[in-house]
Amino acid sequence: MQELRRIMNEPYLPPTGVDTDRDHRGRSAQRRRRRTSLAIVVAVALMLAAFATVAAIQSARHGGALTSASSHGAGAGHFFTVTRASALASPASTSAITARVDPGLVNIAVANGSTGAAGEATGIVLTPSGVVLTNNHVVQGATQISATDIGNGRTYVASVVGYDRSGDVAVIQLHGASGLQTAPLGDSATVALAAKVVALGNAGGGGGTPRIAQGAVTGLGQTITASDIGGGNAERLGGLIQTDAAVLPGDSGGPLVNDGGQVVGMDAAASSGNAQFVSQPSAAQGFAIPIDAALAIAQQIEAGTSSATVHVGPTGFLGVEVVPSSQFGGGDGTTAGSRPQGALVGGALAGYPAAKLGLAQGDVITAVNGQAVASATALTDLLSAHHPGDSVQVQWTDPSGQAHTGTVKLAGGPAA
Repeated sequence: MQELRRIMNEPYLPPTGVDTDRDHRGRSAQRRRRRTSLAIVVAVALMLAAFATVAAIQSARHGGALTSASSHGAGAGHFFTVTRASALASPASTSAITARVDPGLVNIAVANGSTGAAGEATGIVLTPSGVVLTNNHVVQGATQISATDIGNGRTYVASVVGYDRSGDVAVIQLHGASGLQTAPLGDSATVALAAKVVALGNAGGGGGTPRIAQGAVTGLGQTITASDIGGGNAERLGGLIQTDAAVLPGDSGGPLVNDGGQVVGMDAAASSGNAQFVSQPSAAQGFAIPIDAALAIAQQIEAGTSSATVHVGPTGFLGVEVVPSSQFGGGDGTTAGSRPQGALVGGALAGYPAAKLGLAQGDVITAVNGQAVASATALTDLLSAHHPGDSVQVQWTDPSGQAHTGTVKLAGGPAA
């Protein structure tokens, strides 16, 4: 199993004391063919790197002026129909492929109003009314989301309809959209080794015409661990299509297209080399979620059907700042071994449920509704099942070792 980086472009202002690597955006709107160089690919990173740092809120997420849907899913109860597009004459030229696919894509911009974090990515238009498929790590922690449709050039405010953290899939709704051109969808079951593919997306975060990266399929059914640029917030993804196309930051949520001009995957991660820039282009790897798997999750979300992994509608928000496990012992004079197992609190947002409970820096959350919390990620998993207004019981231990229990109603917050 490989450890890789997600491909969200993420220029941001990190909290004081947090070391980060930034991707410096290119602003050219001209289409360009990208080099398959690990010196470039090493910069790829998970959206969580922007929104999940030591100073992130609610299991590594901050709150703010949320743009999520006001009910349980903007499209809840509407099960959209997937129409497979016929293939172009094979093998189609790159220009023919992009002319067909580009109008069915959007450039996504996200931000967190509390932290100043921002990022860019890509989305695939599924319906003329503006239902868009993208990665969960694109919208994770975002309090503002907008999307510019390539087909008509208009920019729309967007909200999160639902998401699946375990599958790294999310659905957003573009408000006020109509008559949009949709992406030509194919069948990922037909993807074969050595097949030629093209990755399209908002590489570099510059917006404008999607950039292209050509390559071939080098693996099927691959399992990876995708993490942020610092190696934290790791998540295991399986069943992926592996390619040697040089996907870049900003390509997250963009399509992997076969030589018939059909979308067969959604780009999600890329190799990062060995945590340092390298000069040889010998091991570029991109990984895409098969489109059939992504669409099955999208349809479940649009139908308004939640599950153990799929969250539909607004996210319940505790408003607690947590410290990643890798940072334990990093500034409060204690060590990981001196604390109980759980999610270490770095702070609580004033006016939010955690602060009302009395949670403060140095506390360790040990359970939610009687279920043990083993880490910051586990806290996110437990809270992701809830919506604003849900009552949850929180157990925590303060720095002196005293145990506490309290019940509070969750506020509304960004996608987890």
